Formats: sequence, structure tokens, C-alpha cells
Amino acid sequence: MVMTITYELGNALYLNITNRCTNNCSFCVRNSQDGLSQGVNLWLKREPTVEEVMTDVQKWDIDKYQEFVFCGYGEPMMRTYDIIEICKQLKTAYGLPIRINTNGHANLICGRDITPQLTGLVDAVSISMNAKNSKEYQQICLSQYGEKAYDAMLDFTTRCRRHIPRVGLSIVDVMAKDDIQACRKIAEEIGVDFKVRHFVNHN
Repeated sequence: MVMTITYELGNALYLNITNRCTNNCSFCVRNSQDGLSQGVNLWLKREPTVEEVMTDVQKWDIDKYQEFVFCGYGEPMMRTYDIIEICKQLKTAYGLPIRINTNGHANLICGRDITPQLTGLVDAVSISMNAKNSKEYQQICLSQYGEKAYDAMLDFTTRCRRHIPRVGLSIVDVMAKDDIQACRKIAEEIGVDFKVRHFVNHN
């Protein structure tokens, strides 16, 4: 099996570096298909090294893209320290903006606040919020950290604001309109962007 480490989506080059995740979300696309676009299988036989990621990036015409995005079939921040190293190399080689799509558990994963280390490397972070409180979050996301995962995600969001230019929370439109509005209010109180993603059922 040939591993898909990098893939195109829109005007961005995406980096798929792990299949591990701290959540097992009920709506996750991994439960219904092998890839995010036709003909691209995002299941990895093993995690690529930093060197393999950079080599894979080099096969593309980078001038075509407007940003790099860490997003694949797993939680990118499972490999926080490798991401930091990859970001350093990407910034040096290409200078393009870098975005991370994440569940916001990085500080739980690492056991400390890692957001200062993202300063100057990460230009945007999109954090999956998915619920208006910790109980509902755990029911939907089935985090390995239990109900404390939700507050940790919001704390990570708040801390990211100090170090990253663009920070946003997102939810999937599988919840009631009142719940969506409650989530929007939380995002506004933190002072970050808010996005409603459309759920596509592939079953």
C-alpha cells in the first residue's frame, strides 16, 4: 500500500501524518469512507517521519497553493513536536501560511501548554468544538480524556489566541439550531471565529 502523506484539496496542500486520535466522534468521516476525496486513501500503514513528510511535500508544485494544512485521518497534534519541526522546515523552504485542523487536545496530549511554541510557525488553527457543554461533548466525541476534554479544548482555544493570528471554533450541523447558537455565543465570548461545517453522510 502506498501511503498518502500529502494531498491536494482546494488551493491547499494537506499533510496527513497520523491516524491516531484522542476522540472517536460519532460523525467522523473515518467511520464511513477511506478518504476525503475520490481516489485518495488516508489510512497510513505507519506514521511517516519528519524527513518523509518533507520529501513528500517536495513532489508538488508549491507555487499552486495558498497554504499548508495539517489534516488527515487522525488528530495531527498527537505528533505535536514533529509538527513544530515540520512547520519550521516548511516556513524556511516556502514561507506559506500554515493551518492546523485539530480537536484542541494538544495540551492534554503533551501534559503542558504547548501554544507558545506555535508562535511564528502556525498562522491559523481550526478547533472542533462539536458541543455546547462537556457532557454532550463526551456523548458525541467519546474522548479518551472523558468530560475534562471539553474544558481543555476551550482552554487551548483561549491560549492559542495569544500566539496564533487566526483562531476559530467549528461545529458540524448535526445539532439543533439552539445548540448551534449556544456554541456560537461561547466562541464570541472567547473572541474567536466560528464556523458551521456541513455534515455529509457517505453511508
